[in-house]
Amino acid sequence: MPRPHSDLRDRLANGDRLVGTFCTVPDPGVVEMVASSGFDFVCIDTEHSPVGRAGVESLVRAADVAGRPALVRVADNRPELIAAALDSGAAGVVVPRIDSAADAERAVRATRYPPLGGRGGYPGRASWYNQDLAGYVARANDELLLVAQVESPAALRDADAIAAVDGIDALYAAPGDLSVAIGATGEALESALRSVVRAARAHHRTAGLFQMDSGSVDRWHADGVRLFFLAADSLFLTEAAGAAARSALNLRG
Repeated sequence: MPRPHSDLRDRLANGDRLVGTFCTVPDPGVVEMVASSGFDFVCIDTEHSPVGRAGVESLVRAADVAGRPALVRVADNRPELIAAALDSGAAGVVVPRIDSAADAERAVRATRYPPLGGRGGYPGRASWYNQDLAGYVARANDELLLVAQVESPAALRDADAIAAVDGIDALYAAPGDLSVAIGATGEALESALRSVVRAARAHHRTAGLFQMDSGSVDRWHADGVRLFFLAADSLFLTEAAGAAARSALNLRG
């Protein structure tokens, strides 16, 4: 039975607002629970979590079981990491440390099949273990989502050039990453985030943003952001556990 196709890229092209979350707990059951909770997608995080390369495929499979597409945030902009994520059946990749147009072009080459890129070889589970090889290769360039992560002063300066690279589908920024990188908070940080959104929109790319909670999602959506990464499984777990403990302790007191 062929794997389900991802509609994330089509939905973004149609102007939909998509909300997902990061999965950082290296357990398929947790991913399945999070993926079945109502998000449009999940993003398996291999950059800031214990999730290793060997475990990605099981976590993507768990998202498939729940009927939700899984992106993978790779640990670095390296072809072998991108290939492993896509071969697992991921619907796309989030690539960190895209600081220049050259970095963006490197990510495109690793993500796309010729003539748009240099991805090669046998795509394993993504092609249903070679049973759907021709079909997968034929549609992959049009279906897979490539999200470039803008998180440094250099990336801010080159955001327009990064967005102009053919094959980049979205620019993604995280307030926390940028705040640390440029030493800014408040209005200065908001200005930096808005510059990423403007660069994406100027080149008809999707603007993506991390948010700790849903409080500002509507505001940023009104400003042109359509791809949201809302918190993470570990954050939801600690928040819910903390709230339950505080409630119980108050009742006990």
